[in-house]
Amino acid sequence: MTDLTDFEIPEAFLGADRADWLAAVDAALKGASRDRLQTRTEDGYAVEPLYPKRSDAQPQMARPAGRPWSIIQRIDHPDVKLANAQILDDLEGGASGLELVFASSSGAQPGGGICMNSMEDMDQLLSGVYLDLIDLRLVAGHEGTTVLPLLVAYLDHIGLDPSRVRIHAGFDYYGLLARRGWALAGLSDGVARAADAYFALSRLGATPILAEADGRPWHDGGASAAQELGCVLATGVEYLRAMEHSRIDPARWAALIGFTLVADADQIGTVAKARALRRLWSCVLSECGLEDHALALHMQTSHRMLTARDPFVNLLRNTVAAFSAGIGGADSVAVLPHTSAVGLPDAFARRLARNTQSILIEESNLHKVADPSAGSGAIEARTGQMADAAWAFFQEIEAKGGLGRALEPGFIQDRLNETRAERARAIASRKRPVTGVSEFPDLEEKPVLVLDVPMQDVGEVDMTQTLPEAGGGARFEALVKAFKDGARVAELQGGLGAEAATRTIVRPLDCQRDAEPFEALRRRADHAMRVTGRRPAVFLACLGPLAEFTARATWTKNALAAGGLASAGGEPVEGLDSLVAQFKQSGARLACLVSSDRVYAEQGPAAATALKAAGAAHLYLAGRPGEQEEPLRAAGVDSFLYAGGDLLTFLQDAHRLLGLAEDDASPAQEDLA
Repeated sequence: MTDLTDFEIPEAFLGADRADWLAAVDAALKGASRDRLQTRTEDGYAVEPLYPKRSDAQPQMARPAGRPWSIIQRIDHPDVKLANAQILDDLEGGASGLELVFASSSGAQPGGGICMNSMEDMDQLLSGVYLDLIDLRLVAGHEGTTVLPLLVAYLDHIGLDPSRVRIHAGFDYYGLLARRGWALAGLSDGVARAADAYFALSRLGATPILAEADGRPWHDGGASAAQELGCVLATGVEYLRAMEHSRIDPARWAALIGFTLVADADQIGTVAKARALRRLWSCVLSECGLEDHALALHMQTSHRMLTARDPFVNLLRNTVAAFSAGIGGADSVAVLPHTSAVGLPDAFARRLARNTQSILIEESNLHKVADPSAGSGAIEARTGQMADAAWAFFQEIEAKGGLGRALEPGFIQDRLNETRAERARAIASRKRPVTGVSEFPDLEEKPVLVLDVPMQDVGEVDMTQTLPEAGGGARFEALVKAFKDGARVAELQGGLGAEAATRTIVRPLDCQRDAEPFEALRRRADHAMRVTGRRPAVFLACLGPLAEFTARATWTKNALAAGGLASAGGEPVEGLDSLVAQFKQSGARLACLVSSDRVYAEQGPAAATALKAAGAAHLYLAGRPGEQEEPLRAAGVDSFLYAGGDLLTFLQDAHRLLGLAEDDASPAQEDLA
């Protein structure tokens, strides 16, 4: 290791102030505007290239120094026996908490989600688990009415006091409503049932979180960071309003609400998001006349950022996201396994997800410092800007009458769609690259293993037993007793009575991953290869010596591969006759001229004419044509492929010309199997 004890930093460097640095920047820019070095976030605020330190900043009150965040593993296998095997493997492998994701929850993936119907199922699911030693999160949809009392009945069955179990059973009413487009009954009924559970559990000495302001549905629906925060904040405020009509002591309201945010590969943005939420919620509680209360923050790595193609790149995305959540002060973090976009992850993928967090805690010691980003000029500025943007969006929602009224006419859905459309344009042009998909795709990638899980029936069932009205805990206690007596969930599901006929209907969020448009092209091309035995290809007509076309040829091959298209040809040729012969031999219907601008000016028109005469159905040229566009088009060039252009539309047009129909696309796992 290098000895730095005698290392001296030049005084000129230490003595430089902001003005000196900006002068150096201006000199490097040679008169160009500093704005060239700025970028803008999806929320519209500027990110500067240089920030001064913030000596006035104070660490935020979050997870204390030295306390690791809880490593949460999602459990969403529909078979309770196999889910139990996952649980034991995860806990033995370093997880310190579980998130039980039930089949009808807003967070369940297609084909996933725990299916539970009885005390026997709960016993099989949690057999061998020391529940008083872990954090236990419950994520349920319409099962929410019965899952928590079933758990309490199970705790009584095994002789474990509920007060000794750290239960997080927050029901995310608005996230569920927004994601699937409907909800049984309304928020007031849900809060009444939560209040009923609160009173019953209080008599047992338990104090679980019973309401969740979850950012995951909004993030998956296209929200920017500030929009996600605004929706989460609005959700929390709706819960506070609804609790006004309960008999719960206002001093307890804030403690009953938990928060979940999404961590993505934007390192500074994720740290700022976590810090901004604490600042914003503190403001809300103050404005409501409530005492500040430590915010319980869970963060999960983004599903939207994951790719089904080249999924091992997701390991890097997840590492950045988990790192950012940890130093952002999250109390618990869940890392989605890298194969989550392909199917239900296997044991290997789950192990890598666990170990990602274990390394950050045990080897990198990220938990040793409280709010380590305090004082960072960049992060403090981003936190403030994001908080301001989130508050502005929150105020827009409140101006509509609150979150529920903003969802009904589609206000929030439209705003999130606008953000997603802008992001999609950046992804389509590769201004926002997706590594392994739109950039550096691997057409020879090997399939990854995921679990083969049959689709489960998660339909609703009407209750067949009469229960007391929700209120002081009698209803919850009746459910617990019913499960102790052998009742099944199918007999008690919902417990809604007359409410079951009433639904709240809104337009559901359009949730999709960022990579899906490009992955759809890959699926079509793969399907064509399976049918014909040959991958669809574009012939690269390279002109001039190797040095003239190598750079553009490499770039073009990668661009075509993003749509699942192979590149034929690409070799130096001796004259047009040789070029035409190679094209005919390739069997390709589409061709692309590739070379330098100088060679295009000299040989482009003649080569274009020859290739069109040889049968090229469509002729591209790699690069911007500049002043040569008119003669090149006159010679037969149909369109141009260049950096910054809409690559997605280009590839979709190429698929159309090749006759690759949209309905040829098949599920991701079929193409990767």
